[in-house]
Amino acid sequence: MTSHLKPDAFEPGQIVRKSFGLKKEIQDDLVRDYHSDIVQKIIASGNAYQENGITFYLASSFGFCYGVDRAVELAYETRERFPKKRIFLTAQIIHNPRVNQNLQEMGVQITTDFSIIKKEDVVILPAFGATASQIEELRQKGCVLVDTICGSVLNVWKRVESYAEEGVTSVIHGKYYHEETQATSSRVLGYPKGKYLVVLNMEESKIVCDYIRHGGNKQEFLKKFEKQVSPGFDPDQDLACAGVANQTTMLMSESHC
Repeated sequence: MTSHLKPDAFEPGQIVRKSFGLKKEIQDDLVRDYHSDIVQKIIASGNAYQENGITFYLASSFGFCYGVDRAVELAYETRERFPKKRIFLTAQIIHNPRVNQNLQEMGVQITTDFSIIKKEDVVILPAFGATASQIEELRQKGCVLVDTICGSVLNVWKRVESYAEEGVTSVIHGKYYHEETQATSSRVLGYPKGKYLVVLNMEESKIVCDYIRHGGNKQEFLKKFEKQVSPGFDPDQDLACAGVANQTTMLMSESHC
């Protein structure tokens, strides 16, 4: 890949959120890597296609959402825009092995070791986001940050930040170890009154709802959720007022009581 744009027209620590204007330049690569004539044929046949006595079905929800499409396109544009620079991802851009492998073959490195990142490097923030402290650390290094964070994720961040600002505890439906939920919960801690609790499923949601309604053994509760709460969490106080937010890859119906 080559770029006709000047590679150094960015301020140290700048965050780039928009396209570099290189969609035409990367279109052939995207078509090569992700377009499928077979899939298009199945879609054109109403998601069911027959050939030689065999019927092929395609899920009604198939392909990438808008946020993922944007993230992948911007990652490809980044490689085109900075052909001679080292480019890093702070995590998998999405949880799709083929997409991440393609980017690695293009020279995009995935790392959580920020000590190897230098001022002259470019860092891509994945669709799931990154924690507030990670972003700040990278900005302090002075490298250019390319923000591919999904708009739906940003909306969740706005919600939990509004909760935290008002002293409302964020009950986040998600996986506490997932990059997105880690990034979301980090936004809560940016406020003096910010508290959060992460619940995985209906079982955990029921435990929380029962505690809110009837109280319970605080130590048992904290033991159960020890990896899923903000520092100093007190269920007797911090569940008095709570608002719900969802990891965007989880179903809201799974956490409703």
